[in-house]
Amino acid sequence: MALSVKLISRTPEPARVVAAAAKLCYSASSAMELFDGLDEKEIRRFIRMLRESGHMSPFEHVSFTYAIEGASRVMTHQLVRHRVASYSQQSQRYVTMGTPKYVVPPGISANPEAKAVFESSAREAYAAYERMISLGAPREDARFILPHGWETSIMVTMNAREMRHFFELRLCRRAQWEIRLAARKMLSIALDAAPELFDTAGPPCVSSLCREKNPCGRPYENLKEVLEDR
Repeated sequence: MALSVKLISRTPEPARVVAAAAKLCYSASSAMELFDGLDEKEIRRFIRMLRESGHMSPFEHVSFTYAIEGASRVMTHQLVRHRVASYSQQSQRYVTMGTPKYVVPPGISANPEAKAVFESSAREAYAAYERMISLGAPREDARFILPHGWETSIMVTMNAREMRHFFELRLCRRAQWEIRLAARKMLSIALDAAPELFDTAGPPCVSSLCREKNPCGRPYENLKEVLEDR
């Protein structure tokens, strides 16, 4: 299946939560008084102030939970390196892998001969997996033969500060294609849910300067270009 990213849950009124957390640091009022008393203009002002000053800890009070389906284990191995997050992934120890399901990279699918080799190898690996299980091998051992490209499902929860960091790294053109695709889908959803928090998210070339030692040489012009890139 194609890579799917869906929002499972999020903090209600995320922009208001961040602004109230920021204002609390400088106010004698209670958190709830501040939360209820903020108007939209104040919310935007506080969030802009936080971003411009680099005081991002209030963003940590807001979280988003995504369900990601149809991803390869190549992608999820990269995803879980973002340690300020929570993950739950389908286990190949406890779940018997059914019919062959794998992600074919575009650089391979565009080459008919390479694609034929890839798919043949994946089917052979799966046949070996099934055979070992029929011979009594534990699933947790038989899975060793399956390719990194095997499809998996994962649920991820990140706070808004870590999400912005994730988008900064994984929406760069130098990031691997599949995690860039996941990041684009995640950011598109986040922008709909909380535009005030993510309208300046994305790779550094959009909002400042690229810090890569070996840059791609094709900086994005704006966030719209990032989201439409394929």
